[in-house]
Amino acid sequence: MILLNPKKHDREYLDEKSRDIMLKTIAFFENKGRGRIKKDDHERTWYADFLEFQKKEKIFSTLLTPAQYGEGDPDTRWDTYRNCEFNEILAFYGLPYWYTWQVSILGLGPIWIGQNEEVKKQTARLLKEGGIFAFGLSEKEHGADLYSTQMALTPEGDGTYKANGRKYYIGNANEAALVSTFAKMSDSGDYVFFVVGSKHGKYECVQNVVNSQNFVAEYALHDYPITEADILAKGREAWDASLNTINVGKFNLGWASIGICTHAFYEALDHASDRILYGQSVTEFSQVKQLFADAYCRLAAMKLFALRAADYMRSASADDRRYLLYNPIVKMKVTTQGEDVINHLWDVISAKGFEKDTYFEMAARDIRALPKLEGTVHVNMALIIKFMSNYFFNPGEFPEIAKRNGLENDDFLFNQGATKGLGKIQFHDFNAAYGSVDIPNVTLFRNQIQAFQEFLSKATPTAEQAKDLDFLLTLGELFTLVPYGQLILENKQIYKIEDDVIDQIFDVFVRDFSKYALELYLKTSSTDQQMDLCQKMIQKPVVNETRFERVLRDHIYSLKGAYTMND
Repeated sequence: MILLNPKKHDREYLDEKSRDIMLKTIAFFENKGRGRIKKDDHERTWYADFLEFQKKEKIFSTLLTPAQYGEGDPDTRWDTYRNCEFNEILAFYGLPYWYTWQVSILGLGPIWIGQNEEVKKQTARLLKEGGIFAFGLSEKEHGADLYSTQMALTPEGDGTYKANGRKYYIGNANEAALVSTFAKMSDSGDYVFFVVGSKHGKYECVQNVVNSQNFVAEYALHDYPITEADILAKGREAWDASLNTINVGKFNLGWASIGICTHAFYEALDHASDRILYGQSVTEFSQVKQLFADAYCRLAAMKLFALRAADYMRSASADDRRYLLYNPIVKMKVTTQGEDVINHLWDVISAKGFEKDTYFEMAARDIRALPKLEGTVHVNMALIIKFMSNYFFNPGEFPEIAKRNGLENDDFLFNQGATKGLGKIQFHDFNAAYGSVDIPNVTLFRNQIQAFQEFLSKATPTAEQAKDLDFLLTLGELFTLVPYGQLILENKQIYKIEDDVIDQIFDVFVRDFSKYALELYLKTSSTDQQMDLCQKMIQKPVVNETRFERVLRDHIYSLKGAYTMND
C-alpha cells in the first residue's frame, strides 16, 4: 500500500527502536484525538504536550543526533529514511507538530556542519533533555537574501564579540535551547554563524509574527556577548553551512505535504462515499471519479518521487551530487502537487472542507504554506534550471542506487562541501528508466520529452528569454516533470507498483506537460519555431476506460473506511 495508514501501520523495520518511535507517535495523536487537536488548533495552543511527549521518549534526540555524538547508543543516528517517515506522520496529524520538528532540524544543521565540537556535545545533551532548536537566518527587510544580512557581530578587542540585530520569521525562537544565528562581521563583512540562547538577558523575543499554534518569532540581540566558544563557522564556511543546512531541511517540506494530503484524502473519500445526490452516489459522478483519480495519482507520485530522492540523498558523496537536483524538486514540485491534490479533493467535498470539526479545514489552509517556506517556488526553480543542460545532453556514469533504508548514519549531509559548481554536476541517463517499461502513457510522455529536447537544441531560448524569469519558470516546469517521472519509474521496480497505477499517473503527467507546453507557446516572446515545437509537445493521454475503472476500484475506492481518526 502506497499511502500511510496509521490504523494499519505494518511497515517493515530493520530495528525495533524505529518501529517503537513511529507507533508511539501514532498512539500519542490517536489518544489525543481529532477533537482535542482541532481545539488546540482553533485556540492556537502551544503544543507543549507534544514536546513533553517527545522529551519523555527522547524522540528528537534519537532521530536528530548523529551517531558519533550518541554516546554509543546504537539507535541514535541521523537517518534520512526514517526521518522522512516521521515527517509524514507528524504532518498527517497536524502541520504545527511537524513545524517544530522541521525548524529544529534547520537549527541543528549549522551546528552539526560546523567544527565546534564543544557546541556539538552541548547540543547532544540538550536534545536528550528535550530541547528544540531554531535557525536564525531570515530578516524582515530582505527575507532569506543572505547577501543583505544586517545582523552584526562586532569584535570587542579582547577576543570577544557583541551581537546586535534582528531576525524575523524564526520558528521555535521563543523556546529554543540554542538559536543558530547567521550574521556578518561588522569590521570585515565576512559571514559568521554563532549560537545564542533564547533565555539569555540580551536576547529579546519580540513577537510571534503568525496567528497559529506555532511560535514564529521576531527576535533581537542587544549587545549579546559572544565568545569563540559560541561560533560555529566563519567566512565561506558559514555561507556554505547556511545553504547546506537548507539542502537537508528543505527535503522535509515535501514529506509534510504528503502527510497532509494523505489524511485529507481519507476524510474526503469517506465523506463523498456516504453522500447520495440526485439518487446517485457522489463517487459515481464522472467528474468526481476523475478528481479522485487525479488526486490519488498525484499523491502516489509525490510519495514515490520523495522516497527515491531520499535514496539519492543517502547515497550522496563529493562525486555524486545528483541529490542537489532532486532535493529542490521535493521542495518545489512535491509541495505544489500537494496543493493540486487538496484542490481536487476540495472540489469533491465542497463546503464540507470549511467545517470546523474536519481535518480538511486545517489541510486546506496549511498545504499553502509549504511551497512558500525555505524560499519560494521561483527560487527553487531558478536553482533547478542550472542542471538542465547536463541532465539532457551530458549524462555521466554512476553505479545503480538501491533502496537505502539501512541503519547507517548519513554522514555526508553534514560534510557536503562548497556550495558551488552546480552547472558541472552530471546525472545518469534518464532514458534508462523510461525505456524500462512498456506502458502506453509512459511511451507517450517519452515522446513529449524528445520534443522538448528538440526545442532546447533547435530553438534554444534567446538571450532575452534567458533573462525573463517568467519564460524560464515555464521552461523549468517542463524540465522538472522529466526527472520527476524518471525517479517514479525507478521506484516502480523497487516497490513493485502495478502497471495500471503507473499508466494512470503518467496520464496526469501527459496532461501537465501539455499544459506547460501551451503556456510556453503563448508567451509573448515565443518565436515561430518555438511555437511549432511546443505544438509537438501537446498531446492527449492514451485513454483506457477499463484501466481507469480498475485503478479507481482497486486502488482508490477500496480505501473507503480504511482510516478514520479517533475522536
